[in-house]
Amino acid sequence: MQYRRVPKNGDQLSALGFGAMRLPTKRMKIDEERAARQIRGAIDQGVNYIDTAVPYHSGESERFLGRVLRDGYREKVKLATKLPPWTVQTREDMDRILDIQLKKLQTDHIDYYLLHGLDAQSWNKLAGLGVLEFLDSAKASGKIVNAGFSFHGDRKTFMEIIDAYPWVFCQIQYNFLDEQNQAGTEGLRYAASKEIAVMVMEPLRGGMLAGKIPREAAEVYANAEPKRSAAEWALRWVWNHPEVTVVLSGMNDEAHIAENLRTAGDAFPGSMTAGELGTVAKVASIYSHLTKVGCTGCAYCMPCPFGVNIPQCFSLYNGYYMGGSRIMTRGMYGATLMGGMGAPADASLCRNCGKCVKACPQKIAIPDELKKVKGTLGGLRTKAILPLVKMMFSTEVKE
Repeated sequence: MQYRRVPKNGDQLSALGFGAMRLPTKRMKIDEERAARQIRGAIDQGVNYIDTAVPYHSGESERFLGRVLRDGYREKVKLATKLPPWTVQTREDMDRILDIQLKKLQTDHIDYYLLHGLDAQSWNKLAGLGVLEFLDSAKASGKIVNAGFSFHGDRKTFMEIIDAYPWVFCQIQYNFLDEQNQAGTEGLRYAASKEIAVMVMEPLRGGMLAGKIPREAAEVYANAEPKRSAAEWALRWVWNHPEVTVVLSGMNDEAHIAENLRTAGDAFPGSMTAGELGTVAKVASIYSHLTKVGCTGCAYCMPCPFGVNIPQCFSLYNGYYMGGSRIMTRGMYGATLMGGMGAPADASLCRNCGKCVKACPQKIAIPDELKKVKGTLGGLRTKAILPLVKMMFSTEVKE
């Protein structure tokens, strides 16, 4: 296993982290025997960073990890979980939620504690409720060791958050399609310049960059050397960046775990040749041609006077048509934009005021495109699963 150093504390973390969001299931619940075997097997082969969160597997992921990390496995890993902003209404809620998480995870401390899925709205909410004082207090008490945040907003907000607190780490969505989206490459390098470790989520864009990929992309890979799976090409591209500390993979298949472990062993920073990078660039170009809306996620259109998260709407809309799980895309749209995790910010809120059109460097007819987003992702099928989404992101964190 390859290990990469966290600049501010010297921790040597496995380049591959085990994400506990997509564990194997049986009858709609975690297949505990299989998942435990997978997680312990990965730890035995060198993985030492495990990531979870309150809503994963309908709130059962933390509790399951508390059981699976018994028998000495807790001491072998750095454990990460997150404070869910949508459940927090007061400063006291933060302490209460953390105590519940510690109990579920059967531990007296969280090694890497994140503020979950920040954007401008959730960051302003938590900051106003005193979250930075909470982090200081939790660190002083030993309940958390390192403070960080995960992020799904615009780049300007990302940099503001980076500069607001002495974070040890952050977690961003990053892959060869997201160089300009959300934090992007600029955000990745900015965090690294501040000696902040960067954990990468969605390196395969929710499966879009692996498995069933566009025919043209499959042909590029088939003609390339060396021979690799689409997943390996995408993961190696992320690990090629020296600023990346850990790449999180939501692993639930033994063959995929074995491949990821093998790849992590020699996917060193700067190890990809110019030819290999050219192969990935060709594939990225193919995906770009399939993009419905040419949004780069720059967020010059933001804030919307009516509350639409325009870049996120377009990101999910594009993802819906480029592969991966359409059900998962609908779920993400419901969770992040239709009120599953907080205030609505979906395309239906657009009132065609035109402010965004004037600000858009790409000259996108944003209100027209938002109507298409609404028709595709805001329809009856998404509305039908919204109650389930809201239940998953419940406003109450229970023991």
